[in-house]
Amino acid sequence: MVNKKKIFNDPIYGFISVPDKLILEIVDHPYFQRLRRIKQLGLTDFVYPGALHTRFHHALGCAFLMQKAIISLREKGHEITEEEEEGAILAILLHDIGHGPFSHALEHSVVKGITHEEISLHFMKLLNLEFEDRLSKAIEIFSNTYHKKFLHQLVSSQLDMDRLDYLSRDSFYSGVSEGVVSSERIIDMLDVVDDQLVVQQKGIYSVEKFIVARRLMYWQVYLHKTVISAEFMLVKILERAKLLASEGHELFWSPSLKFFLSNSIEKSDFDQKSTLDTFSKLDDYDMMGAIKVWAESSDQVLSQLCKAMVDRNLFKVIISAKPFSEDYIQGLSNKISKYYKLEPALVHYYIIHEEVANNAYSLENESIKLLFKDGQIRDITEASDNLNIHTLASPVTKYFLCHPKLHN
Repeated sequence: MVNKKKIFNDPIYGFISVPDKLILEIVDHPYFQRLRRIKQLGLTDFVYPGALHTRFHHALGCAFLMQKAIISLREKGHEITEEEEEGAILAILLHDIGHGPFSHALEHSVVKGITHEEISLHFMKLLNLEFEDRLSKAIEIFSNTYHKKFLHQLVSSQLDMDRLDYLSRDSFYSGVSEGVVSSERIIDMLDVVDDQLVVQQKGIYSVEKFIVARRLMYWQVYLHKTVISAEFMLVKILERAKLLASEGHELFWSPSLKFFLSNSIEKSDFDQKSTLDTFSKLDDYDMMGAIKVWAESSDQVLSQLCKAMVDRNLFKVIISAKPFSEDYIQGLSNKISKYYKLEPALVHYYIIHEEVANNAYSLENESIKLLFKDGQIRDITEASDNLNIHTLASPVTKYFLCHPKLHN
């Protein structure tokens, strides 16, 4: 047998090695390779031109951090078998495999009623059949049915390997330095008490910085007003394309995009291998290829929205701490209808009013626990003397309204 040990050169961590043959086979699988064609941050590059990294980058980074976390916990005397290690690495490696085109931007538009985590689990079960039950442990850890609960917390919690990687990675590629976190320090401080992941007391400042970085990255990157405008315009484009398809209009699209936009695909459909196989062929290229052609569509709405997307002529965004009044929205709708000579029933494609919430830390979910030298375990909000942490535990909601720029 030829030694197929693989090393990736990652801009965040340096050289990353794939620890065993099964993990390398999963990385080489077409389902996983598809993540090269899905951008991590959707349309964020419309604001930060460098934000062009992919889900593939992110998944490998998460797997690397998982290896580091397991080494850290073993050094503190916690038993993690080689099988459990492989399962945890595979669980985090595949946690995002269910993402559709442009990641979160279209999560509930291409397919409704199912989350990307649920689709990821379907893919993992399908891969488990292909690899003769060798992913069973990974599936248990991912779905939180394995008896060592702290392994699932490494995959999905408020201080998991997913968040540690994406904050540093998204910060690096976007150039927004506020997102840099001390992931190495936090991982070194990880411990387990009563099957729960905790952070040793001396890691408190690194955890505080992590929570603050998360809040700042949401406002500056993930919920940036221009990003919101672009992503909701994309949602409107799909909404219009779906309607036209249902009315019998001939549209240009790839076979995989046609399958999901011209059929009503439900959660139960993902139990079928054929649906997953078709989904595995769907990526950012399908969407942008279609949008470029739709920009020349005979349908006014689809054409204008797609041309605006291709040319980055995005909707104007107004942000408010309070919901917009119905009178204001109606007045604006009338202006848009008159400006574009639109029937009133079509104006909703040109005006978007939604709300977004920034919740850097939630007390309702599994909270971040600190382990003190006397054995006490306390929530970060109780242990921290940083007033910002208490404030950040409360979600902040903003309301926004997007519409085309109306020139006089």
